[in-house]
Amino acid sequence: MMHWYGYNGYVPFGENFTFLGPILMILFWVAVIVLIVYLVRGDLWGSFKPGGQGNKTALDILRERYAKGEIDKKEFEAMKKDLM
Repeated sequence: MMHWYGYNGYVPFGENFTFLGPILMILFWVAVIVLIVYLVRGDLWGSFKPGGQGNKTALDILRERYAKGEIDKKEFEAMKKDLM
């Protein structure tokens, strides 16, 4: 018998699976919140953060310091030797 609002009581997987709806909704919102937290903290796109180090190695940072003039050639070579 068809009710006036168009629902005849048919549940596609039977009434044993009606608990899946709320569980899937909770999992969806947890995933959305986790994604937002990762985006805000910059863990997901860490290399795009202003002033962030990104995926630089210690040797890359050492080369930058040498190029900026923060260390001289002798210090650069000594630190490079330690890193290798």
